[in-house]
Amino acid sequence: MSDTLFATAFSLWGAPTTWLEVLAFALALGMVACNIRVIHWGWPLAAISSLLYGLLFARYRLYGEASLQVFFAAMAAWGWWQWLRGTTASGAALTVRHLSPSGRQTALLAAAVLWLLIGLLLDHFTDSDVPWLDAFPTALSIVAQVLLGRKLLENWPFWAVVNLSSVGLFVYKALWLTALLYLVFTFLSLVGWRAWQTLIERAPKVP
Repeated sequence: MSDTLFATAFSLWGAPTTWLEVLAFALALGMVACNIRVIHWGWPLAAISSLLYGLLFARYRLYGEASLQVFFAAMAAWGWWQWLRGTTASGAALTVRHLSPSGRQTALLAAAVLWLLIGLLLDHFTDSDVPWLDAFPTALSIVAQVLLGRKLLENWPFWAVVNLSSVGLFVYKALWLTALLYLVFTFLSLVGWRAWQTLIERAPKVP
C-alpha cells in the first residue's frame, strides 16, 4: 500500500508528485470548504488529510510539519465534538464569534512561545535543514486549530499567515502541489475570514 501511495502520479516542474500528495491535497480542499461554511464534516476530512500529509512531510524531513499533522488528526476529534456539542462559558451552544482583546493577546503570546520552543527542539534534536522556518507555521497552526475548534473568527488571520509562510517552505522542498494548495489556502483563509465576519454581523443581537 505504501509503495502505491508514494508512487509518482505526475511531475510538476521536474519534481515528482506522489499519489499520496494528490489524495491529501483533495481532502484538504474539501476540509477548508466545509470549515468556511461551518459544516462539521470538515473535521473527519481534516483527520484523514492530516495523517496523509504527516507521512509526506516526514519523508521530506519536515519534522515540525509532520508532527503538526499528527496533532491535527488528534485535534480533529476534539474539534468535531466542539462543533457538535461544545458550549460557551455561559452554557450556550458554540456560534461563530470574536475572540476578546485579552484572548487575542494570549493567542499571539502562545504562538511566539511555541515558535521558540519548537524551533529549539527541531534545531537541536533533528536533522531538519529549515528548523525555524518549519517551526513558525507549526506554532501558529496549533493556535489557529484551537481557535477554529472554538468557532472563533480570529482563526482565519492566523491561517492566512500560516498558509502564506508555508508556500515558501514547500517550494524550497519542491513539494509543488502542496505549495499550490497552500497558496489556494491563503486565498481561502481570506474568504473564510470574510464569510465568518458576515455570519457575526447577521447574527441576532443579544439584548
